[in-house]
Amino acid sequence: MDISGSTAKDLPYEIESVKRFLHTLFNEGNSDDSASLYTFNWEVTLRSSFTRRLARIEASLRQLHAEAGTSLYDAIFLAARDLEGREGRHVMVVVTDGGDTTSTKNFHEALEAIQLADGVMYPIVVVPISNDAGRNVGGEHALTTFAAGTGGRTFFPSSAGELDTAFSDILRELRTQYLIGYYPKNIRSRRIDFTP
Repeated sequence: MDISGSTAKDLPYEIESVKRFLHTLFNEGNSDDSASLYTFNWEVTLRSSFTRRLARIEASLRQLHAEAGTSLYDAIFLAARDLEGREGRHVMVVVTDGGDTTSTKNFHEALEAIQLADGVMYPIVVVPISNDAGRNVGGEHALTTFAAGTGGRTFFPSSAGELDTAFSDILRELRTQYLIGYYPKNIRSRRIDFTP
């Protein structure tokens, strides 16, 4: 979650929407699902390591306040490293207004980290300004590229209701998996003898 100064106006409803998302994830999802919470402004903070304890994450959410710059790429890089080696699907949901102003990592390092973690990213870009003047359109394009490069999808909600809808769409996608297989035709089977 982005808690930089530019998110101050929208942060309260973002927090409430994240809580509803987590309630649904834990109450209606797979019993093995767990979540961690990272926040980022000028620094990246791990607020809760992977857990199924909703109260622990909610306690962290209650402490959030917006201030300072945005280390988006650093947050993606560190969270991706945390996903590596974990069992199951690796999903990263990023709630942000799109900009990066203070990261030490760059776009390519962050993208490589999430791809190496075999992660899928769902950026939710809460845009505080409706017209292009003053928006970080470059940051929004970067997030769209993260989603496309990992098999995720980008959302651009303009209200609290649309933010809830974005989270619902993500949950629906996470609960739906497809396995595609094929058997080639006209291939002769041959026996392979492994004896010396």
